[in-house]
Amino acid sequence: MEYTPRQIASQVRRDIVRMVTGAASGHPGGSLSSTDIMTWLYFKEMDINPKTWQRDGSHQDMFFLSAGHITPVFYSVLARRGFFPVAELDTFRRFGSRLQGHPCIEKGLPGIHQAAGSLGQGLSTALGAALGKKLTGDSHRVFVLVGDGESEEGQIWEAAIVAAHQKADNLVAITDWNRQQIDGSTEDVAGLGDLEAKWKSFGWEVITADGHDFDSIAEAFAAAREAGGKGRPVMILFHTEMGHGVDFMAGTHKWHGKNPSPEQCEAALAQLEETLGDY
Repeated sequence: MEYTPRQIASQVRRDIVRMVTGAASGHPGGSLSSTDIMTWLYFKEMDINPKTWQRDGSHQDMFFLSAGHITPVFYSVLARRGFFPVAELDTFRRFGSRLQGHPCIEKGLPGIHQAAGSLGQGLSTALGAALGKKLTGDSHRVFVLVGDGESEEGQIWEAAIVAAHQKADNLVAITDWNRQQIDGSTEDVAGLGDLEAKWKSFGWEVITADGHDFDSIAEAFAAAREAGGKGRPVMILFHTEMGHGVDFMAGTHKWHGKNPSPEQCEAALAQLEETLGDY
């Protein structure tokens, strides 16, 4: 049976809620807001093959998670896409597990190109990979997901300058623009302002879309493909909602890094359709 992105995303959200509940720690808010984007990316957009994946990323598209704390969604889409057994999700944040709170590489988890955690660094790493592909004649693309709160980091904008200067037109960056971060709204904390105008001013091709509407997501990635190879890196700004899909988590920063109780977990799961089967 072939599942739709919406059905897969529902299962991924169930995975996220169950993982952070079981571990009694983790970051559900941003994981839930980026679920639809990540589902489309891994199941519809990227040219990847879990069976032939290599850490150096050769001859496949590459993905980097710059917002390294939202591993629940990252691990779920990797497992559901076939990079490792779905049952391994039950080891999330356990001692000795390959599924640590932030992506790590020392245990050789398939699908992880680079460790992440210190915010702001992933865009630079992805840029390096994109330029490396140009040097080797690899026509595949490099994708990277950054957070809007993370975009307060200066290194994001340093990478933005260099990417435009180097004409990294095989680089597609994605912002999960949910307007929330650990201490409150992004506008209250630092005031990001008009991200679309900012990225355009840095010389990027900018696409704005609804990160919870699969038609809009599909159109955004199609536009990114069309913009590729034309001398400018691409930024897709996805308008999203923190905690999307679970009513008591939605729209608030309070679930940035907070795990549900078992009772809250059951309440959340009651709102999410089980489609692929729970691990």
